[in-house]
Amino acid sequence: MMAVTNMAGTPSAAAKAIRKCSEDPVITGGAIKLSLITTRAAFDALESEWNALFDRAGRGTQVFQTFNWNWHWANHYLSDAPGGIEGLALSIVTGRRDGRLIMVWPLVSERVRGITQIFWMGEPVSQYGDVLIDDVPDALDVMRAGWAFVKDSAKSDIVRLRRVRADAAIAPLLTEIGANITDKQTAPYLDLASAQSFADYEQRYSTRARRNRRRLMRRFEDQGPANFERHKGGAKARELAVKALELKAEWLKDRGLVSHAIADARMSRFFADAADGAQRSTNCVVSALRTNGEPAALEVSFTCKGRLAMHVIVFNLKYEKSGVGVLLLEKSIRDGFADNLAVYDMLAPGDNYKLDWSDATIDVLDWAKPLTLAGRTYAQLYLGFIRTRVKSVIGAMPQSLRRLMTSGYSVMTAI
Repeated sequence: MMAVTNMAGTPSAAAKAIRKCSEDPVITGGAIKLSLITTRAAFDALESEWNALFDRAGRGTQVFQTFNWNWHWANHYLSDAPGGIEGLALSIVTGRRDGRLIMVWPLVSERVRGITQIFWMGEPVSQYGDVLIDDVPDALDVMRAGWAFVKDSAKSDIVRLRRVRADAAIAPLLTEIGANITDKQTAPYLDLASAQSFADYEQRYSTRARRNRRRLMRRFEDQGPANFERHKGGAKARELAVKALELKAEWLKDRGLVSHAIADARMSRFFADAADGAQRSTNCVVSALRTNGEPAALEVSFTCKGRLAMHVIVFNLKYEKSGVGVLLLEKSIRDGFADNLAVYDMLAPGDNYKLDWSDATIDVLDWAKPLTLAGRTYAQLYLGFIRTRVKSVIGAMPQSLRRLMTSGYSVMTAI
C-alpha cells in the first residue's frame, strides 16, 4: 500500500483515492511518497535530484523536461519572476520511493478564460511534454498514483497536456484515463544513426535534389561569400538566437500570421539566456549562414542524449528566393554527423519542407481531461469547436487577406 504525504509530511486528502488506485494492481516496488511543489524555492531545491533522475532515466526526446530548461523558463514566465505572467504558478508533482526521487510531473496552473487549467511547465517554449519516470517495473502504476494525486491536489477544472509524443512515457496513461485528443500533428525526424557519414546518408535523396542544392549554393555565393557558423553557447549564440526570433516574427507578418508566443518579449529573453548558457546550460546550438556580414538563415536547436531538436529555423526575407534555409539545413545535418548525433528531430508540425528531408514521422498529440463541469464545457465548446473552427478558417484564407487583417489586429493561429 502506498503512503501519500504533502510537502509538510502530513497525510494528504489524496491518500484514500491513491490507496484505492493502488489496490489493483499493487505497487510492487514499495511505498510512494507524493508531494506537490508550489514554490520557486522548492523547485530550485529539486535541482540535484531532478538531474540525477534525468541522467538515469531521461530520454533524448525529453530535452524540454530537463531541470535547466525549466529553470530558465521559470526565470521569465512564472508569476514571481520579473515580467512574469500574473497568476501562473507551479503545480509540480514528485514521487519518491525510499527517499529517492523516481517521478516528476512538471506542471503549472493558471486561471484562464474563467477556468483553472493545469498544463506542462515550459509552455509555450517547450515543444514536447512528458512525465519523468525512473526505470522501474511498475512505472505505469506509479504514474497512475501521480494522476490521482494531481486530480485531488491541484483543484483544477481541466488538465490540458499539449505536444505529447505518441511514444511519451505518459501516453499510455492518457489513453487509459479517457483523456480527449484535441489536436494532432506529426514531427518529422532524420535517422542519422542509419548511416556512417553524411556522404552515405545523403544518397537517400535524389540526384536531382542534391544537384539542386549545389546550384543554390553557387547562386547564393554570387551575391557574396557564404559563411557558416555554429555556436554552442556564448555571447554570439545569444545574439543570433534573439535575431532568429526577430526574423521569425517578420516571416509570420509577411505571411499574414501572428504568433503571440513569439511576439511575447518573454520568449526572446528566454532564448537569449538559454542560448548563452552562462548559467545552467541547455545544450543550445545556434547555426547561421551569413553573407555580406548579415545572417541569411538561422537555426536554434537543443541537443540531449544523442538527439538534436530543431526548435527554430528561419531565413531572412531578403534572401527568400536564394534557398538559404535549405543550404543551412544541409550544413546542420552534416554537422550532426560530426557531433555523433543519432537523430535530427525537426519537431512538429510536419511541414512539407521537413517531410522532404525526413526519414519518418511520429504523432504529437494535444490531450485534455476535464475534471469539472466548467472544464467539460470549456473542452467541448472552446477546444472541440471554437478553436478548431477558427484555426480552419484562418488556414483557408488567402495569404493576402491574412496579411491585410494582421496589419490592423492580431490573428491567433495557434490558439
